Amino acid sequence: MKTQINVTDTKSSLRFQLGITFATPGILNRIDLDAISFAVMRHSLADWGDVCMHDKRANDLALENGGRLFSTYRDANSQKFWIITEADRSCTTVLFPEEY
Repeated sequence: MKTQINVTDTKSSLRFQLGITFATPGILNRIDLDAISFAVMRHSLADWGDVCMHDKRANDLALENGGRLFSTYRDANSQKFWIITEADRSCTTVLFPEEY
């Protein structure tokens, strides 16, 4: 079960639409909400976080041509989490890699 979260943003600076933004219960239980919001903001500005060069290029192409967008971040405790925006931009999900 995923929970919808509210993300404050300045829509004029977004590089793409996030759609409805969700976070898994695991994320909400272990990652600070401010860290989640900050990472989602970075994701929406096309700052893909700690992805490899191949994934960065794939995201940049998907941003231009449509396609799924994938980012990787770490919180203050070095817990890795992902943010995925669906190709149709209908939703964005924040999750741990093991929840994929």
